[in-house]
Parts: sequence; structure tokens; C-alpha cells
Amino acid sequence: MAHVYVSDVIDAPAEKVWAFTRDYNGHGDWHPIIEKSEIEEGRPSDQVGCVRAFTVSDGGFLRERLIAFSDTDRTFTYTILESPMPIENYVATWRVTPITEGDRSFVEWWADFDVSPEDEADIRERVGRNTFAAGIRAIADRVG
Repeated sequence: MAHVYVSDVIDAPAEKVWAFTRDYNGHGDWHPIIEKSEIEEGRPSDQVGCVRAFTVSDGGFLRERLIAFSDTDRTFTYTILESPMPIENYVATWRVTPITEGDRSFVEWWADFDVSPEDEADIRERVGRNTFAAGIRAIADRVG
């Protein structure tokens, strides 16, 4: 099983960062590679079980199900249902933690998934740098 983990500090309070990112479908508004995203069946985007369907800038289409959500812990977890990437059993978590000194936020985004050895380096780059790190920097630019 592969593991990708990215963390960073955002110069904004955790409450502000969480308020901006808690919308499971909000990535279409801030992530640089998301072209269009919608929640299927009109369900609320913070309801466990909802599915977001979206396209990315390279034309890929993905569907992801929200499997855990907590305003108290400022975290959500999701799994990929459909993806053009050669992966299986993908589960990812987003978490925002307050940094009390300086009123900043420590953000983490990680995923575990199965991938063949020949695809692992490419998928780690796509998930880690192109998705997670790029997304965190885009959030920092918007809320910081």
C-alpha cells in the first residue's frame, strides 16, 4: 500500500481555514486543477455518504464519496469511487489543526492506496505535489 502525506502552515486561524475548506465540494472554487465539481443527487456537501463528481484540467473524471466528517476535529475523509488513475482502495483525509502561537493553521492531507510498482512514482507525484501541495498553497493564497 502506498502512502502520500503533505503538510503545511497557513497564516490564518484554523477556524477561518476550516470554514473555507469544510465544503467537501468547494475544491472546484479554489483548487487549480479542478474544472467543475458537483454533489450528486443534490445532497449536502457535509453529509457523510455524499458523492462529488468532478473533472480535472487534463480531462479526467473522478467520483469520490465522503466517508467521515467532523466540524469538531476539523477533518474529513473520502474514498475514490471512479478515477482514470491506476489506483485502488484510495482513502484520503484532510485535517486543519490550530497553531496557537501566531494564530496560524497546520494543515495535513494524506492518502493511502494500492498502486502497481511501475505506476507508484507517477501517482505519488500526481497526488502529493499536483493535488495535495498545490491545493494547500491555493487555500493559503485565498485565506492567508
